[in-house]
This record gives sequence, structure tokens and C-alpha cells, in this order.
Amino acid sequence: MPGSEFRILVINPGSTSTKTALFLGKEKAAERTLEHSVEDLRNFEHLSDQLFFREAVIRRFLREAGWQPDRLDAVVGRGGLLHPLDGGIYRINAMMLAHLRSGRFGIHASNLGAQLAREFALLSDCPAFIVDPVVVDELDGPARLSGHPALPRRSIFHALNQRAVARLAAEDMDRDYEKSRFIVCHMGGGITIGVHNNGRVVDVNNGLDGDGPFTPERSGSLPAGQMVELCFHSRLSEREIRQMIKGTGGIAAYCGTNDVRQLVRRAEAGLPADNQTGTGKPIPATDVLEAFCRQIAQAVCAHGATLEGEVDGIVFTGGVAHSTVVMERLRQMCAWVAPIIIVPGEREMEALADGALRALEGREHIKEYQ
Repeated sequence: MPGSEFRILVINPGSTSTKTALFLGKEKAAERTLEHSVEDLRNFEHLSDQLFFREAVIRRFLREAGWQPDRLDAVVGRGGLLHPLDGGIYRINAMMLAHLRSGRFGIHASNLGAQLAREFALLSDCPAFIVDPVVVDELDGPARLSGHPALPRRSIFHALNQRAVARLAAEDMDRDYEKSRFIVCHMGGGITIGVHNNGRVVDVNNGLDGDGPFTPERSGSLPAGQMVELCFHSRLSEREIRQMIKGTGGIAAYCGTNDVRQLVRRAEAGLPADNQTGTGKPIPATDVLEAFCRQIAQAVCAHGATLEGEVDGIVFTGGVAHSTVVMERLRQMCAWVAPIIIVPGEREMEALADGALRALEGREHIKEYQ
């Protein structure tokens, strides 16, 4: 069957939604984000208990789109929390499913991606894949060293979207991604900045646990000594400190909102941020915005050194890349390193479908999880 006719189902589960799409080769035939209310999910004690509920809503989507669930050529799901592995396309196998069901490497809604993909693949007797899960680990030796052997650096980042936009940038520049050197900055609720060196992400901050610049809702790298004092000499619980690092940190801590658009509006109006410094003085929203942009730019430009000044392009992506104010400031601070490419939003659904298509057409080796 010609590649343009391959029928691919894409499944991308999140904590309160299931994104689903149907592709005919590279062309998206239908897409829907199926929202799940708190009431919908309240009766499920464990994440794995949601499997059949989410399967039912995907079946309804297929039915309404006029597609038969037993007439698919491939199903691809978002990769969940597995053991660290190289990037690429992985066949969903029994070991992968066992690790995702048990939560051995962590529990997250994305763990349902491969499980749901396998259920629908069985109906069509077709292959099921995952592509570039968040645990992609291609760090080189120096990137693993944090400064103390007890605390090695970990690779947890927006691997799927980072690699997708890097491939897109390479294509636009008429280059081969596997022979290019990019710095890719994904800016969403979390921010990760990866060094893509000839097809491998050899250095990246762990945006999940707070490494790197502060984000709309995460504190980023904090002063280590002050953090120790906070942990041992405050009345905050471990849960409260973790929430401060991821959830209510960053812009949310300064402004009471994780919406970058609101921060920009306050800065343009000359208003203070919502909260105050330890001295009781209000913080200008312009300072918060400048610090936000500056920390991102500092991390991006630092990786110009990682690539020894040979950078083919800097790619900015994620929801924050929609902000013209933020992007103009980042362009001013980073354009001296390399050409700037902006790909707003995310291309996860397209990246998953494209990975499945490359596998079906034999253009990329399919890996086994082991």
C-alpha cells in the first residue's frame, strides 16, 4: 500500500484529556481532544483503572469519524515513564506494558499511551509503537556530571516535540537532521533546552525536577545553600517544598498566575508583580519578565559553547513561543549565536504519526524495549 494511504491512529493521553487523531499517511484526517472532568475520573482509584474508560471514548471518536477500529495499519501512543533509553521508534512489547502498568519507573497519564495503542492494534492485527518518550537518554559523559557523584544529572525532557521541530527546522534548511547541530528550547509549563548533535540529544536540563531556567510554574535551578536552609529550618513539609519547585514556582510564585500573557500585560502597563520580595517591596512585573527571558537566553547561549560555536540553528517551540514579546526579547539575546527558528505550540500528534509512518515505510529501524 502506498505510504499516502497508511491508516494510523494516534493516542496521546494526558492527566485530564485524551488527544486522538487519525492520519492517512502524512495527512491528518480527523483530530479531537477528549476532555475528562474530575467527576469522570473520580471513581478510578488507580491510573490503570482508567484504561477501559479511555478506550471507550476513543471508540466513540472513531465511530463519529466514520473509521472502523479493525481497519488500521498502525497505532502509535505517547510513550510513558520507562527506563532510560535511546530515542527512536519502539515496538510495544510485553515488557514495556508490564513496566507501564506497574508504574515501576513512575506513574503518569502518558503510561496509558502504549496500553491503549496495544488494545486497538489487536483489533486490526497491526503493529503498535511509541516514539521518543520523555525518558529518552542520549546524554554524553560530561553531561551526566552535576558536581557531585551522589547527584547525577538525568535526562527527562520534551523529547517528542523537540525532535519533531528539530527535524522540521532541518527540512526547512534543506539539511539532514542526523547531520545537523541544533539547540532546541521547548517552553511550556516546563522548559527544556536540548543540544541536538547529529541526531542525538547529548545534553539537556531535567525540566521535570526543576533543573534549568524558571518557568511559568516551576522554580528552576535554585540557590543550593538557601534551599538546604529552607528544607531543614522551615516548617514546610516535603510535599509543600516539592509543590514550590513544581506547580507553584516560577512566574506563578511571583505573579499568582502561570499565564505568561498576564505577566506581559502587567509589564506593559508598568504594574508590579502580584507578590513581594522578602523585604516587603513589590517586584516590578518588568523585572519578572526580563528575568524569565534572561534565564532562558543564558541557558540557550551557554549551549553554544557545548557545540563549540558550530550551531546550525536555535529552535524555540512550545506554548510560550506564541508570545511575540517574549520571542522578540529572546531573539535580541540569542540571534548572535545562530539563526532563530520559531515553531509555536507543539507537534506531538504529527510527530507520533510521522514516526509510525517511517516505521511502516521501512525508513527507520524499529527498536525493541528490553
